[in-house]
Amino acid sequence: MNAIDSLIEFVLLPLQYPFMIRGIVASVLVGIVCSVIGSYVVLRRMAFYGDALAHSILPGIAIGYLVAGGVNDALFWWALVTGIFSSLLIRAISNTTKINRDTAIGVIFAGMFSLGIALISTVKSYSVDLTHFLFGNILGIDNSELWLIAGFSAFVLVVVVGFYRELMVLSFDSVLAETLRLPVRSLDIILSLLIAVTIVVSLQAVGVALTVALLITPAATAYLVTKRLKAMMLIGVTISIFSGVIGLYLSYYLSIASGASIVLSCTGFFLFVWFFQSIRRL
Repeated sequence: MNAIDSLIEFVLLPLQYPFMIRGIVASVLVGIVCSVIGSYVVLRRMAFYGDALAHSILPGIAIGYLVAGGVNDALFWWALVTGIFSSLLIRAISNTTKINRDTAIGVIFAGMFSLGIALISTVKSYSVDLTHFLFGNILGIDNSELWLIAGFSAFVLVVVVGFYRELMVLSFDSVLAETLRLPVRSLDIILSLLIAVTIVVSLQAVGVALTVALLITPAATAYLVTKRLKAMMLIGVTISIFSGVIGLYLSYYLSIASGASIVLSCTGFFLFVWFFQSIRRL
């Protein structure tokens, strides 16, 4: 067997399993939506917000598990409701008190995450059944979950296309957005809700603990290369897709956690670009 045949076998062998094909499709969908929304997150310096929101959906996962007995579709919907609620609660606190947004994020993040842990601790088999939602189980995605991911990813992308110019102005210069009389508060709410939906969409792929990495790292890598929003989104999407595919192949051949493998691939791209740019400056 020559090198070409070995390479073909290396590529095709994992694809004989339907769960690998579903995993690759899911990683591509999640990578696209995370990179697009992540570009706004990086530009607006909302990484802490994304991290807090990812952990704030834990009570929804726990409640969904207790109510539906571990049915994945139910967990998705409960996580979505909790994510949207946490997002709106953070805004309400920061807008109606003297507390700034970072402080409100910290309060809600700590409270919701602790509530999630408290609820999870009531489940006798939580260490086994909920581990997938903490660290991801992209290879366990079934067709119904794949359709949910595809539907909500399409919804997020349609909203982004509809408000692209307004969100771009808001992300680069909020003062200019107010000067142009754009509905800054409404746009801010829309972006916050889109982040919440995106985090829930990526939940099954990489889990609560690693979601923020998938949201931030590809966009941050693209930001090292370009400051143009469209180019940033395109580069981020490309990195996410390659990271998803490479991560799943590494997971298959090295028998490591798929979510962690995908995130490590993203991190590898970031470090490579950063190192290459550092060498060029020198």
